[in-house]
Formats: sequence, structure tokens, C-alpha cells
Amino acid sequence: MPTGAVHARWFAPVLEELAKDFKDKMDVYKVNTEEEQELASIFGIRSIPSFLFVPVDGKPQMAMGALPKETFIRAFKDVLGVEKDVLGVEK
Repeated sequence: MPTGAVHARWFAPVLEELAKDFKDKMDVYKVNTEEEQELASIFGIRSIPSFLFVPVDGKPQMAMGALPKETFIRAFKDVLGVEKDVLGVEK
């Protein structure tokens, strides 16, 4: 099994949950970099897993490696300006 497939299988549930939690605030995409090598090259993805946060206004930021869910939520707030309150109600 390719390395990317192992990472995708591990992160898929977390990303799917976050995509659902933030569905009205942002979009979450998964890209198979082995199949989409040109796209990976455009964004400078050199390791798997990589996470690219692209705000509507501002500079995209990259995070690499295994990240806990809380780190994603913090990046959503800090980089994308997207957050939820502690009760899960969107702000």
C-alpha cells in the first residue's frame, strides 16, 4: 500500500468530521498527490500528509505531518478566520 494511502486512511475520519462541522464556513478537499502530481508541484507539497490552508484574503499556509484535531481548529481560526464557539454553534 502506498504511503499516501496509509496517511489518507488515518486522517480521513478527522477531515470528514471537520468538513461536516465547518461545512457552512469553509471547504475541505482531499487530493491524492500520487494521482495529481502537477497540483502537488504547484502547491509545493513534498511530504505526506500536507495540509494547505488557503484563506480568501491572505497568504496560503502549509502544515505538514500528523496534526491533532485541535491544531486544525486553531489553524482554521488563526489562518482562515473561521471558528465555532464551545457549544459547536458557528460564530
